[in-house]
Amino acid sequence: MVGKTISHYKILEKLGGGGMGVVYKAQDLKLDRFVALKFLPHHLSADEEEKKRFIHEAKAASALDHPNICTIHEIDETKDGQIFICMAYYEGETLKKKIERSPSPIDQTLDLAIQIAQGLAKAHEHGITHRDIKPANVMITQDGVVKIVDFGLAKLAGQPRLTKAGMTLGTAAYMSPEQARGEEVDHRADIWSLGVVVYEMLTGKLPFWSEYEQAVIYSILHEEPKPMTTLRPGVPPELERIVSKAIAKRADERYQRMDEMLVDLKSIARELEFGTSSYRPSKPQRTAKTS
Repeated sequence: MVGKTISHYKILEKLGGGGMGVVYKAQDLKLDRFVALKFLPHHLSADEEEKKRFIHEAKAASALDHPNICTIHEIDETKDGQIFICMAYYEGETLKKKIERSPSPIDQTLDLAIQIAQGLAKAHEHGITHRDIKPANVMITQDGVVKIVDFGLAKLAGQPRLTKAGMTLGTAAYMSPEQARGEEVDHRADIWSLGVVVYEMLTGKLPFWSEYEQAVIYSILHEEPKPMTTLRPGVPPELERIVSKAIAKRADERYQRMDEMLVDLKSIARELEFGTSSYRPSKPQRTAKTS
């Protein structure tokens, strides 16, 4: 593909790829700007269900207008029937690459988490659940602005499921328990995934991990993660509580809205910045047992 001109886009280099698409940097010859083109892989182009999923991604993401969500310019098809999405191109790196270098400072972690939460809150307002929040799907521009990418697994509220029978969506280590069980999920699955991402940003480790996917899923369903303070002394107890609430195994015990988690993240960020004691953690929503 590199060197070819598709429509009015000249493809310059390959940026990456996954199961749902391959992404290239390209030059928009009409507007003289760089863009990112995401193509449905050739071997999936003949699969009508995969085409529907890919088009659904473009529609879901293009309906969102927010600074922390990747901008979608258009969707088109090549002469030989290969569908592609034209997206904004950002200079920067993925959160995955950033984490691989070293755990983030606490204030930087909060800043990035707040930006991710803001983008997801906007998506949730429009009835869209991302369902695949992970560091590889979070771009950080050179100016430090978060851009959430790849709504390929998003489910627009009210739309039919576009999943194959028996297919589990998402990446195992970031899946909520209900997602790992293959159940229908809502926006609280994104809250869980963001909690996992914050845990990883702070400690450099995943809360639920094994070399084997089934062992990861077992851990998500049945085990509790190590406290972050045991892996990184100095993590504020309030931040530990926010993450613990986000990754509560029962969806009704988590934050019920991304806005609620966002309020707590902003509160502790202000406390750390100004040395105030304005932060008040949300009370756990567990039902008290009676004897």
